[in-house]
Amino acid sequence: MTTHKKITIYQVARRAGVAISTVSRVLNKSPNVSPATKEKVQKAIDELNFRPQVSARNLASRKPQMLAITLPSFTTPYYNEVLKGIKDRITEMDLDIVIYNTGSKDPNKGAENFLDRGTSDTIITISIPITESLNEQLKSSQIPIVLIGSQHPEYNYFDLNNRLGGFLAGEHLIRQGYKKLGMILPAQDSFVSRKREGGFRDALQEFKMPVYEQYFVRGESMKHAGFTEEAGFEAIYELEKHGDFPDAIFCSNDTQAIGAYHALTKLGFAIPGDIAIMGYDNIKFMKYLDITSVDQMMYEVGVKATKRLQELIEGVNIDEKVQEVIQPVIVPRSSTAKKS
Repeated sequence: MTTHKKITIYQVARRAGVAISTVSRVLNKSPNVSPATKEKVQKAIDELNFRPQVSARNLASRKPQMLAITLPSFTTPYYNEVLKGIKDRITEMDLDIVIYNTGSKDPNKGAENFLDRGTSDTIITISIPITESLNEQLKSSQIPIVLIGSQHPEYNYFDLNNRLGGFLAGEHLIRQGYKKLGMILPAQDSFVSRKREGGFRDALQEFKMPVYEQYFVRGESMKHAGFTEEAGFEAIYELEKHGDFPDAIFCSNDTQAIGAYHALTKLGFAIPGDIAIMGYDNIKFMKYLDITSVDQMMYEVGVKATKRLQELIEGVNIDEKVQEVIQPVIVPRSSTAKKS
């Protein structure tokens, strides 16, 4: 089956030999376009079988009406916190919201498919790496865009320093006196999990700690790419099969840590007496379970990204790129108390 790439307003403008704004005026039925120019543009539209996006129709007026938030999942606590920050800030803006779940397996493809529909005129992406093809689509949309959890030199972004977070987790456990360190990884590799693991391994190397590869384990669950309670639970039973456990376990996220905590207590381990455990994201549940975590300020990131989006819509500092990397911090709790 042959698939055709979506025609953009750029291609229409090139075919007609006019500016993009002129195409937008024709689409908006503006009276400020000569009949001859209107005919040229309409001919190009017909020849290319162009279907205008909302963004293309709004280019002349510059009044966005619909915010699209694209993300791999909106049912996990991490994404919920970011969305709360966006929601609380968006009340100051006259925008409707559509949330598009790209799925965890191929979020880039999911985002591209969504952009093809042209249903929004401003976008926030969350945890979606900007590939070359996705970048081309975003650029051709000509709409205000802010990235969360990824970087690209052409966009405003608020990225998260996952490598530093992994390093801080390893450093924390080492300074607490733990010698045999392990990590629960997600079933499906991602740029986020690779950075967290890389930072954790960097800490082991810097502090000259032995690396026990048998303690780097994964669960089988592919739901949410393996960032789930089930995956954490399953990973502990992978360790149990070999009858050998580390002194301390760093989980790739908090939901994994919750599942791992439950599995360890079922197996009769005391936390942290027998095994220390920590997570990543510092979701609300961790406070009540008293589990150490890495806080990357998800709510605040959502607020910051939406504030910057509002500035772009209002024409504030649009020639500048706000590109900030959020630095994580350890939130210590009893689950990693100092080893006696």
